[in-house]
Amino acid sequence: MKILLVRLSSMGDLIHTLPAVEDLSRLRPDIRLHWLSEAGFADIARLHPFVKKIHEMRWRKWRKQLFKSETWHEIGRLKKELRQEKFDFVLDSQGLIKSALFARMADAQVKGLDKNSSRERLAALAYGQTFNVPKGKNAVWRNRELFAQVFNYQIPQLQRFGLSVPAEGRLKNLKTPYYVALHATSRDSKLWPVENWLDTLTKLHNDSGYSIYLPWGNNIEKQRAQVIAAELPFAVVCDKMNLLQAASLLEQSVGVIGVDTGLLHLANALDKPVVGIYTDTDPIKTGVQVSDWAKNLGGMGQIPLSEEVYQVFTNCVAAKKFDLEHKSKSTSIETD
Repeated sequence: MKILLVRLSSMGDLIHTLPAVEDLSRLRPDIRLHWLSEAGFADIARLHPFVKKIHEMRWRKWRKQLFKSETWHEIGRLKKELRQEKFDFVLDSQGLIKSALFARMADAQVKGLDKNSSRERLAALAYGQTFNVPKGKNAVWRNRELFAQVFNYQIPQLQRFGLSVPAEGRLKNLKTPYYVALHATSRDSKLWPVENWLDTLTKLHNDSGYSIYLPWGNNIEKQRAQVIAAELPFAVVCDKMNLLQAASLLEQSVGVIGVDTGLLHLANALDKPVVGIYTDTDPIKTGVQVSDWAKNLGGMGQIPLSEEVYQVFTNCVAAKKFDLEHKSKSTSIETD
C-alpha cells in the first residue's frame, strides 16, 4: 500500500511527526510511505529511513510569484508527479487549508483531522475521512494518535524518533568531543543574553576540556556566533550548513544547549542530552520531549540563570552517560 503523508512545514512540525512515522514503520511495515513537504524542510523527512520518497513543494517561493507563469508550471509539474504515483490514499496531518489543497493534488482520497481537531476548521471539508484527536496535548502525541487511528493500531508504549543521518550529510574532521550551543532563534525576544552564554560555556569547557560548536543560519546569527567565539578560544563558529549537516553536527555531539529553535527539537529527536532555554515562549507547548537527559528551563518572561543551565545540563549529560553504560553492561551480560 502506497501512502502520501502531507506535512509541509515548519521544522518543528516535521520533527514532531517523526515518532508517528517510527510507529508506522514498526506496526505497518507493509506501507510504502512518501512525504510531501516544503523544500526547505525536506531534509527532516530524509532523516527517517522508512520514508521511501520525498516530494518537494515551494509554497514560500510560489506565494510571492503567483502571477508568473513559471510558478504555475512548477505547481503543475508537482501535481503531475503526485498523480503519477497513484497513491492508495493521502494523509494530511497538518490540518491547514493550505496543506489540504496540496493533499488534493494527488487525486486520491484524503484523510485528516476533523473540524474540531484541525488547526483550521475549513481544512476538514477537503477530507474524505476524518478523525478526532483531542487538542490540548503535545504535538508528538497528537500525530501518533492520528496515525494510530488511520492505520488501525494501538500507540506503542515506547516513543522513538528512529532517525538516521544519511552518509551524504555526515560531517567529518570535527574537533571531538564537543558540545553544541544553539544561540540563534527566530526572534530577539527568544534569545538568551550573550553574557549568560559566555559564563555557561566557560564553566562547561573548564570541567570537560570540550570544544563548543556555534551553528548559524544567517549573517546576524553568524555575527553573534563570532562575538561569542571572540571571547572563548575553545569555541568554533560553524561553516554554513544544510539541515542534514546540522543533524550530523548534533548527532556527533556530547550534548546540546539551545534556545527555542527547530534545531533544539532535532537534537532532542536524535536522543542527545539537551537543555532548552525558554525566555518568551511556553515550554509546555513548545518544549523538548522531557526525559532524564532532556529538560526545559524558563518560560514566558522567565530568563534562566547561567548557573541553573550549567547544573541542569551537566546532570543531563551524566544521565545519558549512565544510560549508555547500563545498556552496554546489559548487552555484555546477554552476550556472555
